[in-house]
Amino acid sequence: MAGKLNARRVETLTKPGRYADGNNLYLFISANGGKRWTFFYRLGKTAEGKEVRREMGLGGAARGQVSLAEARERALEARRLLSAGVDPLEHRKAQEKAGRTIPAFGTFADDYINSHKPKFRNAKHVAQWEMTLGEAYCRTIRTKPINEIDTEAVLSVLQPIWNKVPETASRLRGRIENVLDAARALGYRDGPNPATWRGHLKTLLPARQKLTRGHHAALPYDDLPAFMADLRARQSTAALAIEFCILTASRSSEVLNAEWSEIDVEKAIWTIPPQRMKASHAHRIPMTDRALDILRSLPKLQGNPHVFPGNARGKPLSGMAMAMQLRRMKRDSITVHGFRSTFRDWASEQTSFPHETCEHALAHRISDKAEAAYRRGDQFEKRRKLMEAWTAWCEPKFATNVVALRSKG
Repeated sequence: MAGKLNARRVETLTKPGRYADGNNLYLFISANGGKRWTFFYRLGKTAEGKEVRREMGLGGAARGQVSLAEARERALEARRLLSAGVDPLEHRKAQEKAGRTIPAFGTFADDYINSHKPKFRNAKHVAQWEMTLGEAYCRTIRTKPINEIDTEAVLSVLQPIWNKVPETASRLRGRIENVLDAARALGYRDGPNPATWRGHLKTLLPARQKLTRGHHAALPYDDLPAFMADLRARQSTAALAIEFCILTASRSSEVLNAEWSEIDVEKAIWTIPPQRMKASHAHRIPMTDRALDILRSLPKLQGNPHVFPGNARGKPLSGMAMAMQLRRMKRDSITVHGFRSTFRDWASEQTSFPHETCEHALAHRISDKAEAAYRRGDQFEKRRKLMEAWTAWCEPKFATNVVALRSKG
């Protein structure tokens, strides 16, 4: 069966859109570059005279998936069914119902993440996908069959967080769209993707406010000692994780995914491997006595390598746990990441430590390439003094100060 497309063109086409091959077969390329085969057909008219049009997915069109020849065969079979007066989409559904198990959204999403792990840049990205598609945000749809995820289901996940955490909500929408596209490519779904933004959710959700890059809600450094006193009164792993984040001036993802193998208690050094760093370079952090006290108070769970373990076996503490801790403290106007800004403001305005020492403490790369070529050290000993001064500043200044640590074991 000849058509307008050929194998070479299918492989090289990248512009989003719909490309006809003939005989109701189309190659569809989504905005994110995904390719799939679709079969469009008509089923007559309704009682009101409105034409009924339907679309049936025939599988993914990327390399290693459904070839052009296979797609043409599937389209031909669908046309034969139409000629016999059978709706090919309903015929497929009947076959699936008779003998094929449709996976739940959660199961399929987990499998999707596992199969795509080699494509993620680092473990941080894997953790972000797992967290957003997991119980934290998708609890209400994870048990639903993936072919039953409709616009209402997607909105039930996105609407509660769309204005509260717009950046996370936007990324979650894109991830749900990718998962549903994959399910469609494998024949588990048909019809339009309910998580598509342009022409669909864009008309149902308010425009997302643009974030100012690099700025997170931060606590003024003068307020930090009082905040620390309140934080230490909380008996939770999340509270300890937040304090450890503050004292090491680290990103929350670096703390949440920290493993005991990275910690040298004797030398008071925490070494984060490059695959977990934003700049993909290993980062050494000098730990103060208070940071070490926090580590000593934490249990080492068998089967869980993480310093701050979560409830799930072998998993780290959820990022939502830290956000919820701030909320319980009625501090939801600030973010954990914002404490890095608090640290930087304090270092600039209250100390005489050099600019590059403060930037190294935040694991920032030197922007001047010529300067970076000559400054190959990480100013570790200078940073140790800086972090000791920072810890002293963070120490509660009130007589009621009590160092609250979890008991061992």
